[in-house]
This record gives sequence, structure tokens and C-alpha cells, in this order.
Amino acid sequence: MDKVIIRNLRARGIIGVNAWEREKPQEILINIVLFTDNRAAEASDDIADCVNYRTVAKKVLAHAESAARYTVEALAGDLARLCLEEPGVARVQVRVEKPGAVRFADAVGVEIERARA
Repeated sequence: MDKVIIRNLRARGIIGVNAWEREKPQEILINIVLFTDNRAAEASDDIADCVNYRTVAKKVLAHAESAARYTVEALAGDLARLCLEEPGVARVQVRVEKPGAVRFADAVGVEIERARA
């Protein structure tokens, strides 16, 4: 299976369980791997045969910045479902991290993998 990768997509949104985390947007770091079959796109060299990573990134950003989720787990699940709605995406890995959330760590977060049912 081939992969389309979106690396270190930065969103600013409300995420967290503490009252102070719900007051103003904070940085959310998102990494996505979309599993697909690129053979048709390879042969045709036509964007219509590709998983459009720009479209996926826009949808992911819009959701991450408006969802106001309490947990990174819930946001990761939301983003995985969005990705699986895209034609040609068979499976997805989503990593959602909160930079600076824990002292002495660059970031904390979760990584999930989901497949089309």
C-alpha cells in the first residue's frame, strides 16, 4: 500500500480539560499518513486520480481549529474519520500532539490507526 504523508501540520485550537486551556487557542501538531493505491495516479499523472493532500489538510485544519475537544484522543478520532471520507483512502494513521503540555517534554499526544470499514 502506498502512503501520502502530511507532516507537522500546525493548527491553533481549543483543546484540553483544564479551564485555562479552554480560554484561548493553543498549538496543536498533526501528522497524518494516508494509505492508498497510487498506481492510477502514477500512470495518468492526473490530480483526479490522486488523494488530494491539500484538500485533506484544509479539512483537518478547519476541524482542529473549531472542534474545541477536551482530549487529543477525541480529536485524533475525528481527524481519522475525516480522512477516511476521502476517496481512495483505505487506512490512516493520525498523530495529534500538544507541544509544551508537559514540562521537560517537546510534546505529548496520541497516535491512532483506523481503516475503512
